[in-house]
Amino acid sequence: MSTASRQAPLRQRIRTALILLSFLLFPITLNFLSPYLIVMGAAEGVITGSFLLFGALFVGSLFVGRLWCGWICPGAGMARLAAPINTTAFKIGRADWIKWGIWAPWVLLIGSLALNAGGYRSVDPLFMTESGISVDEPVKYIVYFAVVGLFVGLAVAFGRRAGCHTVCWMAPFMILGRGLRNRLGLPALQLVTDPAACVKCTSCTSTCPMSLPVSTLVQTGAIEHPECILCGTCADGCHKHAIRYTFDRPRRR
Repeated sequence: MSTASRQAPLRQRIRTALILLSFLLFPITLNFLSPYLIVMGAAEGVITGSFLLFGALFVGSLFVGRLWCGWICPGAGMARLAAPINTTAFKIGRADWIKWGIWAPWVLLIGSLALNAGGYRSVDPLFMTESGISVDEPVKYIVYFAVVGLFVGLAVAFGRRAGCHTVCWMAPFMILGRGLRNRLGLPALQLVTDPAACVKCTSCTSTCPMSLPVSTLVQTGAIEHPECILCGTCADGCHKHAIRYTFDRPRRR
């Protein structure tokens, strides 16, 4: 078998390049993903860059689901770097609710601080990021390496993208947005399936970076799951073309 024939599909190579680039840019973008700066901004009545980004993720998820998680997030790049160390599938279950236990009190804190400050009165995307670069002095590398260590460490210890399942404070915004989209029946990017074409080889399940039961979901006509990040690994790895991208209204089951 030639080297070229062993390469991942072009779409997956592009996706990998994008998430690794996002990770390399993380010292610049860290503040715009920060759960801390949005709290500090709320206390001063300032809409920060992270507030704008999290809002955009929620609105965007109405139409593209968790595409951010699969194609752009620096956390995806961290998980990709850790993947060769531990390829074990993460056991989806109660641990997935840890992020909700983090997210709900955090959002309540933001809301209460904003109310105490008399509401939001200004918008400053570069709040506490005056230089435009998040890690612009040595002490800030402590935060940078703490975040990287958390996501890489969880993936190494517990399996593929364990940090995304358990501690990501951004995922709930998109999960809620995707759920709202399904209730409203809005057209959106999705992975649909052809159960008749599936030969139940389960390769899609074994390669899913989010450790989802993809082969089971194929039988329902769509890969619709709160933890699906629309990475397309299943679609690009299916030799029977039983999974494909489409932009349409959700399928009724």
